[in-house]
Amino acid sequence: MTDQKTERKAKTHFISIANQKGGVGKTTTAVNLATALAAVGKKVLLVDLDPQGNASTGFGIDRAARENGAYEVLFGECGVAAAAVDTRVPGLSVVPSSVHLSGAEIELVTVEKREFRLKNAFAAEDVNLFDCVIFDCPPSLNLLTLNALVASDGLIVPLQCEFYALEGLAHLVRTIERVRSGFNPSLKLDGIVLTMFDKRNNLSGQVEDDVRAHFGDTVYKTVIPRNIRISEAPSFGLPAIVYDMRCPGSQAYIRLAREVLRRRKAERDNKRKQEAA
Repeated sequence: MTDQKTERKAKTHFISIANQKGGVGKTTTAVNLATALAAVGKKVLLVDLDPQGNASTGFGIDRAARENGAYEVLFGECGVAAAAVDTRVPGLSVVPSSVHLSGAEIELVTVEKREFRLKNAFAAEDVNLFDCVIFDCPPSLNLLTLNALVASDGLIVPLQCEFYALEGLAHLVRTIERVRSGFNPSLKLDGIVLTMFDKRNNLSGQVEDDVRAHFGDTVYKTVIPRNIRISEAPSFGLPAIVYDMRCPGSQAYIRLAREVLRRRKAERDNKRKQEAA
């Protein structure tokens, strides 16, 4: 029985969506990637670790309905399953953020094994129902983000096509190395996704060239364009893919989801070959 449970848990892929810079499309990527994965039949849980709660709002989860959420999960007041809220997207649930999460950073400082609170919360439950768990991290490398990285198999970094993009990314890569060495040796950089790409702006193309030159195949082929429909969708409490599936931004996130799944499948296939060798 134990072996079967371990095998099922291995199928769940834990992904952090993180960047210490704000305004790079982090939450937009988390919301729409989760939606696109659910749309192709995956069972997805999105955990809103940002005290601003934008991912929760993006799914139309009213603040009054956030009695239990990420804060309660972190501090053992509530289990993951009990905190999860079903969304209007079939197969997609959200552990919402709440006002209490804004104080979690200070409270975690004195907690024993503070970096492992989130990982232990998931380990205490059977999350086999989910193919993928996505952590939407706050725009800083704080203890909430660290908890997500420790609990994750991989990290996806949204990167805005702007002048200072590479500078911030270099700092994040160093953080990943520190997390690997100190807390989670299995953490890997799943990929970098270029966001807010404006093909009319030469700078966007230059940034894309620079990032691909530095990070090669780690950068997803899919590029997320600037798109007004993506900006409008959260005000209606809907992911862009639900709000307007045919707009360029939604189509880009659908392609990104396919690319994420292809990479994941390739990793599993390579692992099987290595184990069989």
